[in-house]
Amino acid sequence: MNLEIIKGGVTSPKGFKSSGVSTGLRKENAKDLALIFSDKICTSCGVYTQNKVKGAPILVTKEHLKDHKAQAVIINSGNANTCTGDKGIENAEKMCSSSGEILDLKGSDVLVASTGVIGVQLDIDTINKTIPTLVESLSKKGYIDSTRAIMTTDTVPKTAALKLQLGGKTVTIGAMTKGSGMIHPNMATMLCFITTDANISSELLYKALKESVKISYNRISVDRDTSTNDMALIMANGLAENPIIEDENEDYKLFCEALKTMNVHLAKMMAKDGEGATKLVECKVINASNEKDAETLGKSVISSNLVKTAMFGCDANWGRILDAMGYAGPDFNINKLQLSVESKSGSIEVFKNGNPIEFSEELAAKILSENEVLILANMNSGSYTVSCWGCDLTYDYVKINGSYRS
Repeated sequence: MNLEIIKGGVTSPKGFKSSGVSTGLRKENAKDLALIFSDKICTSCGVYTQNKVKGAPILVTKEHLKDHKAQAVIINSGNANTCTGDKGIENAEKMCSSSGEILDLKGSDVLVASTGVIGVQLDIDTINKTIPTLVESLSKKGYIDSTRAIMTTDTVPKTAALKLQLGGKTVTIGAMTKGSGMIHPNMATMLCFITTDANISSELLYKALKESVKISYNRISVDRDTSTNDMALIMANGLAENPIIEDENEDYKLFCEALKTMNVHLAKMMAKDGEGATKLVECKVINASNEKDAETLGKSVISSNLVKTAMFGCDANWGRILDAMGYAGPDFNINKLQLSVESKSGSIEVFKNGNPIEFSEELAAKILSENEVLILANMNSGSYTVSCWGCDLTYDYVKINGSYRS
């Protein structure tokens, strides 16, 4: 089945609504509070940052998901509610209970997420005063407002949907993400909220989410910084009425493929929208001896500041790529390696079998001037292929992060 990304978002599946409003927490008075709501209780699960320092919303959400059930998610931007002690936990719980009260839900059936500055107490009174308006604004068209409300330094909203057939029923998956800086997985300041009307068990939903995150959000990097607040949540309300997926059958495999397609699409959007970035940089490692080594090599290349600055300067300084692969850790035979760079403007091979290859610097600059560039590393040592995504490193990244709190 052809799985194509379509226009839409978290409200595309049956039974979901969302909204986004401004509380005034952000200085520019932009939308900063979002809500996702399902008409029916959902089978739900999440994956979270590997940072040892975790935001209060993660701790609260993990507790609420112990029963694998949820019906709403409330998210604020402008404040991470991290390193805020017991008061931070209390405020995260209040966001859930206040939303639940108006939605006629138990507070434990509401999940919470936050993104923004670390170490500042949340203005919970302002948020609570705005929640009634947030609930009143819920609609099927609200996916754009909710996506904008979770943005911080993002320059574009990241939202998408996808349809597929499971058991003779049309199933829809929708999602919204945010992330532009402090991106370096495992999980990164990325937030991801996925909704679906699929009917699926909690065990297989979690397995599908974890596998899709592994090859999407965990293979991107903007700046080598892993956030304290990353989470990816998925809610499945079963309203598509497909036969419940309880076994790893063909329907499960198709659902997994759809989820991977969606999350890779959104992960690439995040990498391309890295703070100050001008281009998406993909490193594709092919014919590797195993998947783990291929991923480690690819992530090392897209995380290298020297590679990233070369991409910004449209400089085919391929020695930096080999350098990043060399210190990554895995053993490989440099005399088997073939290295090339390409874009829609063409392709050049720069290194093969232990030797440099002459190429046109003019063509190389043209190739690297495009807004999407591929670094292709053929290891000629096996059958595994892995893609990782990053962006260039520009002057604007320093400007953005040098004045993040001001």
